[in-house]
Formats: sequence, structure tokens, C-alpha cells
Amino acid sequence: MVMMISDKSQKDVEYLKKDIREKLNSIKDNNDIEDLEKIQKILNDKYCDDLKLDKQNKPLTGYQKFKQSLEINVDISPDRLLSLTDGIFGMVMTLLVFNMALPGVQLSSSGDFFIFLESIRHTLGITIVSFILVSSFWVYHHEFIKINSLNMPYLWLNILFLASLSFIPFSTSIIGSYSHFFLADVIFGLNILSTLLIFLAIYKYAYIRGFLEDMPSLKESKYVYTTFLYLMILTIIVNLLDFNVSRDFIYLFLLVPVISTLRDIKYKMK
Repeated sequence: MVMMISDKSQKDVEYLKKDIREKLNSIKDNNDIEDLEKIQKILNDKYCDDLKLDKQNKPLTGYQKFKQSLEINVDISPDRLLSLTDGIFGMVMTLLVFNMALPGVQLSSSGDFFIFLESIRHTLGITIVSFILVSSFWVYHHEFIKINSLNMPYLWLNILFLASLSFIPFSTSIIGSYSHFFLADVIFGLNILSTLLIFLAIYKYAYIRGFLEDMPSLKESKYVYTTFLYLMILTIIVNLLDFNVSRDFIYLFLLVPVISTLRDIKYKMK
């Protein structure tokens, strides 16, 4: 049986709606466009469902109940998820360095040692590239993903992101040892591309559900999406050039922090 809203509750809702309208009008008068976009986003995504009356007085379907149960916030502190994320990032960075192995035989001369260094030159370069990429992902996560609550879909999206991130040491080892095979480049490229895509999925879901601490404006969200689009295009280009032209093109990934920094400066200057 659906409960009817009491007169007092109805008055409270009307008062709240009136207060929101007054604040919106005040912001419009002050021409504060970004604040207006934030409040409108909050109204559309977070509060509208709470203010809507059940006009048709119909019971929820099984799908609606299932969807509502998924969207309920879980009693897990965002700080714990952040601690887990930081721990995985630290582990991945450490494993990248551990993949650098010493020679299996004793080196008896400086010439042998030089030959050994030359033999691991490409592997060392790939490791540095991967370390920079992982570091960039850490920066993006702390810059764009600041949440105040979460639910189960968001939690598992974040875990899927960490799984893709944890795979990077393995794909780095593959491309470091077998870069002459196109499939090795494909595995590494797909690993980086999937990490970027899942990160965007996390950001978009948190944005839609209102989990972000500082609700970004439409301008800021567009800046995030465009930046990651550039990084995806760069990933595809680098992998094609790395196999078809020269394996040294893998170092173009070092442009990732440069692109991010330049776009951040450009965004803040507007």
C-alpha cells in the first residue's frame, strides 16, 4: 500500500522548492553561470526524484526495485576505497621496477656489463614509460575522483579500474621482451586503453550519481572528457607507429603528462 504524503510534508516540499527557485533567481541575477550549472545538475540528478510525487500511485516493478537496491549508497567510507586505490598504485609501481632482472650469469668484465646494459635498454625504457603512465593515472584519480559517498556499481567499477591497472606490469614485460611481435603491442595498447576507458566510466558514473565532492560544471566535465579522448588517440597512434615504424615511438607516451599539464593550464586560463 502506497503511503500518501501528509499536509506538513507537502508544505515542506513546497517550501524547499520555493527556496531553491529563489536561489536560482539570485544566481541568474549575479550572472554566476558555473554555480548555476552546478545547482541545476544537482537538481536534475540528485534531488528531483525525491521531490516528484507518485501521480499514478503505482507499485514499483521488479526491475525498478532491483535498480533502486543497486543505487542505494553502501556503508563504506570513501577513504577506505581511496586507501585501497593508493595501495594498488604503489604495488603496481613497485612491480614495474621488480620486473627489471639482473643477468643470469656472472659478468667478468666491463665489456660484458656494457653488453648487458645495452640488452636491457629497451626494457628499461618501457619500464620508465609505464611508470610515468601509472603516475599520470594516480594524478588523474586524485584530481578528478573526489567522492563523498558510493554504491555497489561504483565500487565495482573502481575495482575493475584497479584490475586493469594491476595488469600493466605484465603487459609491460610482454612488450619489453617481445616488441617485435604485433600482438605484444596490441596487448600493451589495449591495457592502457582499457584503463583510460574504465577511468572515464568511473568519472561519468560518479558525476551522474552526484558522488563527487565538488560537483563539476559542464565546462569542467567537457575538459575531462576531451583530455582523455586525446590520450586514447595518442595510445592508438603510438602502438601503430611502435610496431610499423620503430619501437622507439613507444616513448611518445612520455607526452601524456605534458598534454595533461598544457590542457590544465589552458583550462585555468579561460
